[in-house]
Amino acid sequence: MGTWKDVEADAPEFAERVRTVFTAGTNKTIATLRADGSPRISGTELEFQDGQVTLGMMAGARKLRDVRRDPRVAIHSPTIEPPQDDPVAWPGDAKVAGRLVETAPPADTPHVGAGFFRLDLAEVAMVHLGETGDHLVIESWHPGRGYRRRTRA
Repeated sequence: MGTWKDVEADAPEFAERVRTVFTAGTNKTIATLRADGSPRISGTELEFQDGQVTLGMMAGARKLRDVRRDPRVAIHSPTIEPPQDDPVAWPGDAKVAGRLVETAPPADTPHVGAGFFRLDLAEVAMVHLGETGDHLVIESWHPGRGYRRRTRA
């Protein structure tokens, strides 16, 4: 598993683009696994701080029960629609995936029973249009493999 700091060190320009897309809106989508193994998607917020991707969950939330049982998650950035008059200006979509590791709550938190986590990264990916607008650019980062860029017409 990797950390956000690893992504920033290995592929700083890619990391900055992913971070920009993730911070373009407040609400992200998290996929967790229910007890029967089926997926659950929920809204979430996350932060990039001190070389980590971090997030919290309210006490009693089903997604909190999910991740305490099985910490594997995928998180999708806010979806921003491509501009009608200039689709190439679309910043793209990004996602991160890995395992959540529960951390101590912040000292000033009033949320008893809430969960606080850092994400150990298995994958960071981003899709956007190429400069000519006639192909997709797929960028990714994986621990041990590093950064990769592909295109698809």
